[in-house]
Amino acid sequence: MAKEVYEIGEAPPLGEVPPKMHAWLIRSERFGQPMQAFQKEVVDVPDIKDDEVLVYVMAAGINYNNVWAGLGIPINVIKIRNKAGEPEDFHIGGSDASGIVYKVGKDVTTHKVGDEVVIHCGMWDRDDPWVTAGNDPMYAPSFRIWGYETNYGSFAQFTKVQAHQCMPKPKHMNWEEAAAYVLVGATAYRMLHGWPEHAMKPNDPVLIWGGAGGLGSMAIQIVRAAGAVPVAIVAGEDKIDYCMNLGAKGCIDRRKFDHWGMLPHWKDTVGYNNWLKGVRSFGAAIWEALGEKRSPKVIFEHPGESTIPTSMFVCDTGGMVVICAGTTGYNATVDLRYLWMRQKRVQGSHFANDDQSYAMNELALNGQLNPCMSRAFTYDDLPLSHQLMHDNKHPHGNMSVLIGAPDFGLGKTASAPSGVPKAKLPKGDTHDTPHPYPLSAPLPEVDGEMEEIEIVDDGAKVRERMHPGIISCSRDDSLGKAAKTMIDNDIHALVVVEGEKAVGVLSQTDIVLARQGRTVEDARGLTVGEVMTQGCATVDVDAPLSGAVSDMMKRRIHRLVVCENGKPIGVLSMTDLVRRLME
Repeated sequence: MAKEVYEIGEAPPLGEVPPKMHAWLIRSERFGQPMQAFQKEVVDVPDIKDDEVLVYVMAAGINYNNVWAGLGIPINVIKIRNKAGEPEDFHIGGSDASGIVYKVGKDVTTHKVGDEVVIHCGMWDRDDPWVTAGNDPMYAPSFRIWGYETNYGSFAQFTKVQAHQCMPKPKHMNWEEAAAYVLVGATAYRMLHGWPEHAMKPNDPVLIWGGAGGLGSMAIQIVRAAGAVPVAIVAGEDKIDYCMNLGAKGCIDRRKFDHWGMLPHWKDTVGYNNWLKGVRSFGAAIWEALGEKRSPKVIFEHPGESTIPTSMFVCDTGGMVVICAGTTGYNATVDLRYLWMRQKRVQGSHFANDDQSYAMNELALNGQLNPCMSRAFTYDDLPLSHQLMHDNKHPHGNMSVLIGAPDFGLGKTASAPSGVPKAKLPKGDTHDTPHPYPLSAPLPEVDGEMEEIEIVDDGAKVRERMHPGIISCSRDDSLGKAAKTMIDNDIHALVVVEGEKAVGVLSQTDIVLARQGRTVEDARGLTVGEVMTQGCATVDVDAPLSGAVSDMMKRRIHRLVVCENGKPIGVLSMTDLVRRLME
């Protein structure tokens, strides 16, 4: 007699589909941080369509998609599907998986019950006119990301997917390894191989941001497999050996540079020339890593706002900056002169089509792609894995979680090919850079040896123009109390202090935004910590005044907190600077 539901780790007989399954569900009423949003429930196993496959999930990959789904931002995925006519009032996430086929639709000829598969996350309507015309389905109106934009992802015992999403599982990988690489691997493959005019050629230099991360670790290996030359950017020298073992020609520690961020305004000559010195130094580091003076033909981007100006500057004439994300922000700045006169290209890229996903998986099957799994979790720890990602405390590389597999290390049916890149992250590795990354900017030639950049500065220091003393509040103060402090003191912002450290700013803009969509009473009852701008733009009391001006300009802010030995002692505002001009 078939069971109603099987326990986690207890696989039904092959091909037997029970009526119900265990799953981690997100519901609108508990949107919030992952530890709150994800809850265990038992739900009906979904029916499949004629072109679909039901897969018993052995392990699932972890990525940011379902951090956002649990938060309910930037979109409510449940509400959107309900508007489209889907009845379920819940979301089962998960956009990466390894598993076993348990049922196939009547039109499926490519797979059979018992096949061990990995799953890519690209879904589309097979009858979409764009698709039936032979076009790239990534541009189709019906394209969706499985397990984020669609329901019944991999965080359940059974998932339903379209047959074309299923690819052979590498026999030399265990279940959790096989669940970790497809989304990032296919994304990286399209970025690097999806644009024929800018196809990598053997020996082409390729610059890869975040070389130790999930995307970057895949990109290094894909570039290497194509015969091109990967140079990895990392956050700390402890990641260099990891990237070199994956195949990087050289590595650059971005922490040795401080010019990151939005491009200084071209009228801000001090800021722009300071940036120019920084970006040229970075360009020289690329040459050092390559062992020759050549600029990257392709730049693999995903930080976005903080790095695009640099990427555009150091990219070779006729080269391409290809980007799939904006982990430091979305308002990227570009000096258009370099775009048109050097005929460079900025190319957006989003996941991958079947051909690109299959080609990437061939690399994995052939042992040319290490899944770079840094940590695997038990089924019960699925919310924790997402919470670590939400808090930016997860390790580099890729993560997965067991679903149907009863233990770690299972699922290998063959030895690993001899060519699999071997690399290991440092013990205890975690992300330690807050988002966004440190701000700054870039532009003229990378090779600045022929001209000396002159910076005119009258020598004034921040100490001479700052407003001494600060008016502060704490995270726990009510918004009503903080607003009254602003009004009573006729000021535009308060410094949020914790201990003796400035940890954020509460501005009039923050208060106005907090009032949006709320009653006055509700807004007054919020705490400062709920609406403040996290982090504090600071400047040392003895820093050059011109540098402080450039910092405010590139950050698009009106004030800096002045510190002495790390302790806030005053404020420098645009008003203070205007007063200096009038004296």
